[in-house]
Amino acid sequence: MNRKILCTAAMLAAFAALTPRTTGAQNPGTLFIQNATVLTVTHGNIEHGSILIRDGKIAAVGADLKAPEGAAVIDATGQFVMPGIIDCHSHIAVDGSVNEAGPAVSSMANIADVLNPDDIDIYRDLAGGVTAANVLHGSANPIGGQTVVIKLRWGKPAADLPFQGALPGIKFALGENPKHSNFPSPPGVTPRYPGTRLGVEEVIRQAFIEAREYKKQWDDYDQRKSAGEQNLIPPRRDVRLDPLVEVMEGKRYVHAHCYRADEILMLIRVANEFGFKVRTFQHVLEGYKIADEIAASGAGGSTFSDWWAYKMEASDAIAYNAALMAERGVIVSVNSDDAQEARQLNQEAAKTMKYGGLSANDALKMITLNPAIQLGIDARAGSIDVGKDADLAIYNHDPLSVYAVVQKTLIDGQVYFDRDRDLAQRSKLAAEKQSLLDKEKKAAAEKKAEDKKSGENSEKKPDKKPSQKKKPSQDASGTAIDNVSATITTTTIGGAR
Repeated sequence: MNRKILCTAAMLAAFAALTPRTTGAQNPGTLFIQNATVLTVTHGNIEHGSILIRDGKIAAVGADLKAPEGAAVIDATGQFVMPGIIDCHSHIAVDGSVNEAGPAVSSMANIADVLNPDDIDIYRDLAGGVTAANVLHGSANPIGGQTVVIKLRWGKPAADLPFQGALPGIKFALGENPKHSNFPSPPGVTPRYPGTRLGVEEVIRQAFIEAREYKKQWDDYDQRKSAGEQNLIPPRRDVRLDPLVEVMEGKRYVHAHCYRADEILMLIRVANEFGFKVRTFQHVLEGYKIADEIAASGAGGSTFSDWWAYKMEASDAIAYNAALMAERGVIVSVNSDDAQEARQLNQEAAKTMKYGGLSANDALKMITLNPAIQLGIDARAGSIDVGKDADLAIYNHDPLSVYAVVQKTLIDGQVYFDRDRDLAQRSKLAAEKQSLLDKEKKAAAEKKAEDKKSGENSEKKPDKKPSQKKKPSQDASGTAIDNVSATITTTTIGGAR
C-alpha cells in the first residue's frame, strides 16, 4: 500500500471521528435534570421541574425533587425537556440499498442484517432530538423486506442498535412504486410482474394464500408431534413465507406504503380476508378521505406534514391530513422518510397546530407517544413517566418553536449528543483534518518526485552497436509479415464484429 492510500485511509478515519462518540463520563448510574420545563405528554407540563434517572430509567418526575448525593446534575434552567422523538418511517443506518427489488415478494430480506452503526445520519438525527426510528425496507415490492426499530445509540456496534422487545415489522407497498410506474424496465428487459394496481393486490393475496397453506402444514405437523407420533418429517422451511405466517399470528407488524384511498381500502379487505391487521399505513396521503374506515380497522397513520404533488398519486394530499385523521380516531404520527427531515420533526409536528388546530400537546404526541404506540413500544418510550426508558431531548426553547435547538439528547439516561461538547470539539477536529490534508499533499509531492527520478534513471543511452532485430517471417509468396501488427489487426477486427 503506497503512502497516498495510507494517508487517504487515515483521512477517512478522521472524518468518521468528526463527531464525538459516547464517553463513560456521560453515563453515570444516577442522573438528575433540574430546573426545566418538563413536557411529559401524558400528564401535562411541569414548570421548574426535575427528572431523576437511575440505571437508564426514569425514577421520578416532579417540581419538588432534590438531587441525590453523588448524582450527576444537568442544569436545564430556562430549557425544555421532552420525550425523545420517534421517527416511524426512516431509512437511516442501512448498509447499501434499502430495496431488494428483484422479486415481487422479498419478505426473506431483513434490514436488521445490514444495519450500519457508522452512518453519520444517526448522529445528525440525534442532533435533532430523535432517539428511536423504525428503519424500513424500500417500497419497490408489493411485499418488501423485514423492518427493525432501533435506538440511535451512536458509537455502539450494530448489535446494540435494535430496540429490545420491539416487535419486528415488514414493509408492504401499494401504487406507483411496486408496479414500477416511475422505473420502467430498460429496452429488451421483460418488466417484472406486477405492472398494474390490481396486480399488486393479487401478488399480496397469492402470497398469503401460500402462507396460509404453509402455516396449516406446520400446524398439522406440530399437532401430530405433540400427540406423540413418531418418525415425522417436518414441512420444508420457506424463509419467504415465515414472516407472513408471523403476520397472521400477530407476531410481526405490517407497515404499508400507500397514497390513494381506494388502495388503502383494498389492503384492509385483504387483511380481513387473511385475519391480520395493518399496523400503520405509511404516507397515507388520502387518509383524510377514509379516516373512519382506517380507524375501524385498527390501523394507524404515519404521514408527512405537508409534502405533496411530487408524483401523480400524491396530488390529492392536503396539509390537514394528520389533523383530520386524528379527529376521526386514527392514531397518527408525523414521520420523515428522510434523514434531513428527521432533524426537524419537532417543526413538522408543529405544523398540525396551524393546519388543523391541534393543541401543542397533541402536536407533540405526533412525534412521541403516537409513533411509540404504532411501534408497540409505548410501555417504554414516548412520554416522560416513571419506569420508562430515559430517552429525552433537551431544547433551548419550546420544541414547537422555529427557534428551538437541541442542546442534549439522551438515550437510556446516557448523553449521546451534547451541543456544547460538539461545538468545543469542532476547532480541534478541523485542525486535525487540515493536518491530514497537509500530510496527503506532502506524500503526493514526494511520490511525484520519486516517479520523476525513477523515470530519469530508466532512460538508457543509445546503443553504439546496431541492434540486431529478428528477421521477419515470410508467407508462402515470400512477403514479410509483421506478427505484432497482424495480431493487433486481427484483434481489432474481431472485437468490432
